[in-house]
Amino acid sequence: MEPVTRRLVLLILVSASICGAAGGLWAQEERSLRFEVTAPPGDEWSSMTGRLIIVMAPVFGRQTPEPRRRIGSVGVDATPIAAVDVNQLTSGQTVVIDETSATFPFERLSDWPPAEYDVQAVLDVSRDIRMPGAPGNWYSQPQRVLVEANRDLAVFLALTEQVPPEQIPADTEYVRYVQLPSERLSTYHVRPVVLRAAVILPYGFDREPLRRYPIRLSVGGYGRRYTAAARLMRAGSSFRRAWLADDTPRMLQVVLDGVGPNGDPYQVNSSNNGPYGDALVEELIPYIESRFRGLGVPKARVIDGVSTGGWVALALHVFYPDTFNGAWSYCPDSVDFRALQRINIYDDTDAYVEDGSERPSRRGPDGAIRFTMRHEIRMENVLGRGDTWTQSGRQWGAWNAVYGPRGDDGRPVPLWDQTTGLIDRNVISHWEQYDLRLVLAQNWATLAPKLDGKLNVWVGEMDDYYLNDSVHLLDAFLRSRDPTFNARIAYGPGKGHCWVPHSPEELLKEMGTRVGAKP
Repeated sequence: MEPVTRRLVLLILVSASICGAAGGLWAQEERSLRFEVTAPPGDEWSSMTGRLIIVMAPVFGRQTPEPRRRIGSVGVDATPIAAVDVNQLTSGQTVVIDETSATFPFERLSDWPPAEYDVQAVLDVSRDIRMPGAPGNWYSQPQRVLVEANRDLAVFLALTEQVPPEQIPADTEYVRYVQLPSERLSTYHVRPVVLRAAVILPYGFDREPLRRYPIRLSVGGYGRRYTAAARLMRAGSSFRRAWLADDTPRMLQVVLDGVGPNGDPYQVNSSNNGPYGDALVEELIPYIESRFRGLGVPKARVIDGVSTGGWVALALHVFYPDTFNGAWSYCPDSVDFRALQRINIYDDTDAYVEDGSERPSRRGPDGAIRFTMRHEIRMENVLGRGDTWTQSGRQWGAWNAVYGPRGDDGRPVPLWDQTTGLIDRNVISHWEQYDLRLVLAQNWATLAPKLDGKLNVWVGEMDDYYLNDSVHLLDAFLRSRDPTFNARIAYGPGKGHCWVPHSPEELLKEMGTRVGAKP
């Protein structure tokens, strides 16, 4: 395989030649590119504080009506973005994004290649849902511009559109939606915070008013919304067919919501997001079981998930071993921080460099590097308030918020310096609380009897994000226990991220057997 440093050079060159038509890199000219973004006039606009983002989607001869939906892309086809913080932006005020602003994937605005672009501005002001498309965020109408090699360009945009307030979807025959004010999270954040979830009802729920049901908690990949329940139950889906089949065990399926103030909150207690785990276990689950006739006992609860959800499934069972009766985990995020993707947080000194080369963050099925840690963190730095990845609401920022301590300024303390990649040894002890292999080792006498035979893990051996490495470390630890600990861990040779070897029918029947559910 080529050295990662050569791969990074290729990635930069491909990104730099994004306009394509020139057939190579353009000659660097002295020119400037700037954006002036204005808040709308009128009394309806209140002062706003947040992150102002410019996104420029190359046209390439095709329409790109909503460039804002490309914010956060990485790799050789990364869509250029730039951003600045805004503080108390008032009606009619203009904010400038120029050569001094944070940009990605290029170092400066003037490095952006000549091309025709669709441009849009987004003002991210959301506190509880950290994403550009969050309710309450403002954005401009798209505008087409031509960036030329030797001409200065000023682009004028106005924040005229606002993402509407989130509306809970209408209930359907089999899907019911829940919004529950959380006392624990509201107290922590000193403002109202609600928990959201969808409940998929079993076949015959309304016809058998005295029947009570086990519960299956389902956690999706990073940032999956509770509204994904509607897609699961869409007409003709394989899940719907399995769910409504005559021989399917009858359960309640709860689809959790993967958004929070720093990105996905991972459904666990953390210093930066607040007591999400306690709110789930002590507020949301009892409420759902009471409202939808759940059995309300630990032996009648299981949890499963993919990727982010795979880690959550294992973590919740480890942190609340008396609450659940089994966890099914597919391609979980790193369960052993000796392999946080490719970083050993205990021994490595630099998050960006590995054995003298750029540390990879994602690979393809052939092992070729798709992008590196430094590249991905540069994108998160641009999205993050304060020009820092810890506030990005993206994957690494979310992990840092969940696993790391809260600083005196109220923000997550970074595990490493965003410029140099140097790992801060002072925060490692806080991260240890979320290293699932380490938590098991430190609490083995208590946890082993409660978790024996209840943990199930699957991962592809060519996982895109190297997550198989940490599963192997957990596997080796569990196999070394005496007496033997029963856990099922299986690997898919040549399989990538989100490899799931079971059909919905197989999984439902296996979980149903575990909780004693009947058709």
